[in-house]
Amino acid sequence: MEKIFQKFSLGSASLVFIILIGIFITLFSASKEAIDEFGLGFITNPDWNKEVVINDKATNIKLKEISFEMDDENSLNDDDDMLSDEDDDELDSEDDMIFDEDSASETMTVYGGLVPIVGTILTTIIALAFAMPIAMGIAVFLSEIAPKNISYPIGIAIELLAAIPSIIFGMWGLYYFAPIVADLVGGYQVSLLTAGLVLGVMILPFMAAITRDSMNTTPDVLKESAYAMGATKFEVIKDVIFPYSKVGIIGSIILALGRALGETMAVAFLIGSIFTLPSKITDPTISIPVAMANNFGEASGLGESALFYLALILFIISFAIISFAKLYFLRGDK
Repeated sequence: MEKIFQKFSLGSASLVFIILIGIFITLFSASKEAIDEFGLGFITNPDWNKEVVINDKATNIKLKEISFEMDDENSLNDDDDMLSDEDDDELDSEDDMIFDEDSASETMTVYGGLVPIVGTILTTIIALAFAMPIAMGIAVFLSEIAPKNISYPIGIAIELLAAIPSIIFGMWGLYYFAPIVADLVGGYQVSLLTAGLVLGVMILPFMAAITRDSMNTTPDVLKESAYAMGATKFEVIKDVIFPYSKVGIIGSIILALGRALGETMAVAFLIGSIFTLPSKITDPTISIPVAMANNFGEASGLGESALFYLALILFIISFAIISFAKLYFLRGDK
């Protein structure tokens, strides 16, 4: 029985890696066309679904032929007027050919991922900058300051806040929160700032609840020993509780970061959904999940592959940031 349990546990753990590898392979194969077409330049290109001319060589060749014919006309003009008339007719036909070549120039649709990549990163930074200090304050208040008859109902309310669907946050932000932000700081109601702040409200309960639970695991004997040595409540929180619960706090931030990077519906309501680099945080733009949600239904061919390319980039960004956070901040823990 114990061997069966061990094998089951090993299989369950291995399944996580199999799923991750399978997702990567799927995204890479689906985005292969866009990768071959645009390469790494896709990441730095701000254009999306833009038509560009890719073949104008025929026009240049025809211009050279006209120049040659005009030289011939000038050299033969003194000898024979009839030849000059024939050359003029030939030039007219060449002009018609040039016009036809210009009107039939080949074009291609270019896709670039810079705008949604920047939008995703900036909204996540704004959300974390807004949510982290508030979540830490809530967790400290509930675990160390508030009496039980207050901390219990507030804790329940925070957990219920985490269960609210994201589309409700989006509707609330669009109709009630965005006008307030626009009145206070100016700019557009749907903007990078509004999307980031509402996203911060969404991830705040996750961070607060997990951080509170992590702080509650601190042994009372450690806190009482610090108080016995004359430490203040602030010093106990800073020097005892925070170091002891560091793993849980960082875990809450990583969990919130993962949700912020991938959030779609609420951000779609508030970010503006335009492929334009923002010059300030009150300008509208777009993020990777919103770009995929808005365009995937009607995309095909190269456009669909470009959306999978964006998904692959989001997968790599999320994996890289979370891996760096785990390895850097928890490198001293065994």
